[in-house]
Formats: sequence, C-alpha cells, structure tokens
Amino acid sequence: MIVLSEHVDYWNHIGWKDPYSAHLYSERQSLYGKRFGLDSVYTPQMVVDGSSEFVGSNPALADEAFANALTVPKISVHLSLLSADASGVQVHLDTGALGPSFGAREAEVQIAVALSRAESQVSSGENAGHRLTHVSVVRSLTKVGILKRGQGLSQDVHVNLGSGSESQNLRLIAFVQEPQQGRVLGAALLPLRVN
Repeated sequence: MIVLSEHVDYWNHIGWKDPYSAHLYSERQSLYGKRFGLDSVYTPQMVVDGSSEFVGSNPALADEAFANALTVPKISVHLSLLSADASGVQVHLDTGALGPSFGAREAEVQIAVALSRAESQVSSGENAGHRLTHVSVVRSLTKVGILKRGQGLSQDVHVNLGSGSESQNLRLIAFVQEPQQGRVLGAALLPLRVN
C-alpha cells in the first residue's frame, strides 16, 4: 500500500490549527465527495484507489477495500533519484501506457512530497491535550504531466522540497489519477535521504 495523508483545513476554526493542513486537501476531499455522491465531507475519511470511500476508522471496510484494490490492474509507475540537495531533488519518472482497458481517455500524473512520520500536539477541540502521530503527511502536490490514451510518460522532474524540510524524513509518491479525483490507476513510492 502507498499511503497519502491529506490534512484538511476546515477544522482549523476550533481554536487549534493543524500545522499540516491546507485548503488544497479540503478541495480534493470535496471533489471526492461530489464524485461519490456524498451529502457532505467528513473525517476521518479513507479513499482507496479513488474507487471507494468509507469512515477511516473502520478496519473491516478497509480490509475489504484493500482486497478489492489488489484485484484491479494498475499502470506501472517508476521513480528513480537522479540527484538531490537541500532544496530539491531531480527524479526520473516512467509510467506504462494508458491502455484502452482502463476506460479513461486521459489521466493526470502527480508527485507528492510527504513526511514519512509527523507528530502534532493538539491544544484545543475534541483531541485537546493529545499528541497525534501521522504517516505520509502530504506537504506538496504537483501535477507533472498528463497521459493520453495509448501513451506513457518518461521524463525528468525537478521537485522542490521547500525550505526547512526534514530531509531524512521524506518520501516522494508519484501517482496516475483520472481527472476530478477519479480512479488512481497506478503509483510508486521513493523514500528520500537528502543530505
């Protein structure tokens, strides 16, 4: 499994601001909500391969969604590190072709920079006084290309890591997804150890 934790910002009004939240992730969740026909968005929500959604604290539904996802063919995605320094990395990205069997005319290729591990001390709200631990917290998300039906992608990509990033605690995730928060058709993970 390749995990992305996208922290929404709509809970920031309760007196404590999630340091990992961003409005972009709230917008992405809203698009999923529309796609799945939900009356409203909620947390904790888990979305698997852009194909199913459920309350993220339900292990039975998670196991079922993971098992289903394993049966679905994926586009191959590969990331390899070319060079790295404190400000960014140069990677090579390869994807397989978007074949007709996927039923999509095009798909977006995105790269996420994520903290492998993170913690936050909650000062207010229902989790006040708790120290929360997080996995694969997305810090940036960038569209780097578009696949058209019958085509793959092979290109070098520069990824900005941002100032003050925790260089020994990062991972890159490349994924292919149908537009408007559609199905995730393939993904790859590259742990980073930038000196």
